[in-house]
Amino acid sequence: MQSRGLLVRLEVKPGKEQEVEEFLLSALPLVREEAETTAWFALRFGKSEYGIFDVFPDDRALHAHLSGPVGQALAAQHDILFAHEPEVHSIDVLAEKRPTGPIHGPDTKGLLLTFNARSGKALEVEDFLRAAEVLVREEDETTAWFALRLDTGEYGIFDVFRDSGGRFKHLVGLVPRELAKNALSIFGSVPDIDMLDVRAEKLVAQPAQPARGVEQ
Repeated sequence: MQSRGLLVRLEVKPGKEQEVEEFLLSALPLVREEAETTAWFALRFGKSEYGIFDVFPDDRALHAHLSGPVGQALAAQHDILFAHEPEVHSIDVLAEKRPTGPIHGPDTKGLLLTFNARSGKALEVEDFLRAAEVLVREEDETTAWFALRLDTGEYGIFDVFRDSGGRFKHLVGLVPRELAKNALSIFGSVPDIDMLDVRAEKLVAQPAQPARGVEQ
C-alpha cells in the first residue's frame, strides 16, 4: 500500500524563531505517542522559515494526526508565532527508505528537491523515483529517503542525514547523477533544492523488503 504524507511550511513572525523552535521540540513527545506516524521531522528551511515533514500508512492515519494534539497545537499557535496560514501539501509517498534495524543517533541535516515532469512523462518520472530506491539503500549515511508526488502536481525527494558529510556524499552520488542524466528527457524543470536543518525527528524502522533497481 502506498504511504501518505504531509509537507508543512511555516513562515515565522520576526523575532519568534526561538519560540517556534521550542514549539516544534515540544511537539515531539506528542508525535511519539502516535503509533501510525511512521516518520516525523521538524525542519528549519532558513532564517524565518520552518516546516514539518511526516509520513503515515494511509489517509486515516494522516487525518488522525491532523485532528490530534499536534495539529490542534499548531492551530492554537498560528496567530502568535506565524506570519500567515501554514502552507500544507498532501503527498503520495511513491518509494521510501527507512532504517531496517536499530536507529542510532539523531539526524541533523536534510534535503528537499522538488521538480516537474515534462508533459506526458509523469509515469516515467514515477518509475524513475521508485527505481532509485535501490541506489539509496546502498548509501549507509542516508538515514531515510522518500520519493514524493505532491498535491501541486510536482514531484520531489526528501531525505535526512546524520551530518553535512553524509548529505554531501549523497549529493555527489548515484541518484543525483541519474537525475542529471534524465533531466532533459523526463523532467520539466531543474530541481528546486532546499538544504535543511533537522531540529527534531521521530523515525520508525521499516520492515526489510526487496527494492527495485534503476535501469542502466
